[in-house]
Amino acid sequence: MKKWLVLMITSVLVLSSLTAAFADQGNEEVQKKDNSNNKFKLGVEVLLDDQKELIEGKRVGLITNPTGVDQNLSSVVDLLFNEPGVELTALYGPEHGVRGSAQAGDYVEYYIDEETGLPVYSLYGQTRKPTPEMLEGIDVLLFNIQDVGTRFYTYIYTMAYAMEAAADNDIPFIVLDRPNPLGGKAVEGPVLDPAYSSFVGLYPIPLRHGMTVGELAKLFNEKFDIGADLTVVEMKGWKRKMYYDETPLEFVLPSPNMPTLDTALVYPGAALIEGTNVSEGRGTTRPFELIGAPFINSTDLTAELNGLDLPGVAFRAASFTPTFSKHRGDLSHGVQIHVTDKEAFHPVETGLHLVKTIHDMYPADFAFRAENSSGVSFFDNLIGNGWVREAIENGESVDDIISRWQDDLNQFKELRENYLIYH
Repeated sequence: MKKWLVLMITSVLVLSSLTAAFADQGNEEVQKKDNSNNKFKLGVEVLLDDQKELIEGKRVGLITNPTGVDQNLSSVVDLLFNEPGVELTALYGPEHGVRGSAQAGDYVEYYIDEETGLPVYSLYGQTRKPTPEMLEGIDVLLFNIQDVGTRFYTYIYTMAYAMEAAADNDIPFIVLDRPNPLGGKAVEGPVLDPAYSSFVGLYPIPLRHGMTVGELAKLFNEKFDIGADLTVVEMKGWKRKMYYDETPLEFVLPSPNMPTLDTALVYPGAALIEGTNVSEGRGTTRPFELIGAPFINSTDLTAELNGLDLPGVAFRAASFTPTFSKHRGDLSHGVQIHVTDKEAFHPVETGLHLVKTIHDMYPADFAFRAENSSGVSFFDNLIGNGWVREAIENGESVDDIISRWQDDLNQFKELRENYLIYH
């Protein structure tokens, strides 16, 4: 009996020890995760926690939109409006507005923000560069918007124009840095030909630039002679290899047609479809992932694209009916782009193959967007030159097209090294 009792007590003690060990291990894992998150800070968090002197006692103008949040998803508008010692004075909205309520291309005019009572000036209306009247009474101008890592996303040019205005009016300009969702390692695509400069491509950078908005601000300011009194409030804990889903951040859609990180991953190449008469999936729940038109055969296109064996991507036959934009209300057929390995995936190469394959398969139906009076198609604005469209029409291979822009791309890679903040 005593022997049985001893064995039972021993078993209980062993089980208790094991339970405690597993609990400690679990707590340790949680603690590791918490510590990891605590090491990561966005620029806005660094500003308020460690560098508040940059704005304390000053009248602050803020350029932002719904992506301007901290890790707790609190709006920078509310954070600054309620921050003691800081006088948030005016708001400035890019394309889609401060609250993100406007569709692509919609103009947003001056109004009063209902939440704060502050004036909101549009930087996507009659002017894209803040006027002296808009900046009257401002001591410092902040920029806090999430970019998506692609040259033809307009927010980085809103930043550039605002930097110009700040320089013209002797107002310090502060960029609260945020991650590049596509990471900071890969750099792809042709460098913009300055002759094709527009609001979807203002400066000679490649389609996938691999830089944060803070790094771009440094590059724009020095290389393109803006000359602003620039401060970049750097993030803590972000590494160049990190994609957005490798940070502790939730993805807040930067614009109405950029709903997920998957959208951002395909965007540098799939958005080239916008320069054609094929739908890029606007008006569906998967913009830029769904590509199609009424004249396409889904099965044939899918087989052709999958036959290219492109890295990190697979294509699925898909049909959809856009609720707005191209082919609104018309059943369209094509593909859905599925990124199977984001690090192996080359979005620009994939997008170019999409355009060329549809062009070659449906020569009687496919068309690039019409040229303007200067002979420039919207496709040219997106790709950043006029020769790629001609090369596709002349039957050049995608490999040959890519090889033609490599020298310029390599030069940009060398240039950007001077402005990189993170490793």
